[in-house]
Amino acid sequence: MSAENGTARLAVDEGVATLTLNRPERLNAFTRQMHAELREALAVVRRGRDDGSVRALVLTGAGRAFCAGQDLGDRKPAADGSPPDLGASIEENYKPLVLALRGLEMPVIAAVNGVAAGAGASLALACDLVFAARSASFIQAFSKLGLVPDTGGSWILPRLVGSARAMGLALLGERLPATQAAEWGLIWQCVDDDALMPTVREVAIRLASGPTRGYARTKQALWASINNDLETQLDLERDFMRELGRSEDYREGVAAFGEKRAPRFTGH
Repeated sequence: MSAENGTARLAVDEGVATLTLNRPERLNAFTRQMHAELREALAVVRRGRDDGSVRALVLTGAGRAFCAGQDLGDRKPAADGSPPDLGASIEENYKPLVLALRGLEMPVIAAVNGVAAGAGASLALACDLVFAARSASFIQAFSKLGLVPDTGGSWILPRLVGSARAMGLALLGERLPATQAAEWGLIWQCVDDDALMPTVREVAIRLASGPTRGYARTKQALWASINNDLETQLDLERDFMRELGRSEDYREGVAAFGEKRAPRFTGH
């Protein structure tokens, strides 16, 4: 998985795991092998969270693309000529990938270095923070194949940009430049191409040295709010605040505030 010829490369430094989709000759399109290697990599990241060695994740692509979506050549008809079961592909690969990514109890940052199309766009938007190079773009390419946005795209899009823009993106399948994606609130920030990775690295290191458990509960609270009513959300806030008020990081934060110094969070 971490070898140079793997389809998913994982490196860890200063508490930041960087997971790189690594099929640049195919614009980092998904294959069954890549899915398997991504699952393996995310398992390593989860173990790193448990032992404290990983406290933030960066997801990016090798070469000139972030991810072009599914490699259609990796989906072959059955021996009897019947079409592939795309539902099985979702159940076995894309659903577990999105749930594993969203379930990580740490900040997850997408560094979109080029085109993010189809499932690649959905994958980027499933991250907590999305930075994109100015030359990058997002394409909901599913309609061009007669398909529906997958990898969580049909759930994420309207929640990020509203139903009108989500419908236009999904039905028309037009390229959305990164600059416009930022203006619409689809992503967090668009930066110059040569500033993408330095910017993401700086943010990731800052987050990796922060109150990791607090970040995890913040993510969970914000995503849960989409479907909760106010009373349910207030109850969730109560439960999370009760837990976090007993954490080492809260005690450190209060002590640092009183002593007028920078806090030294451990993520516990």
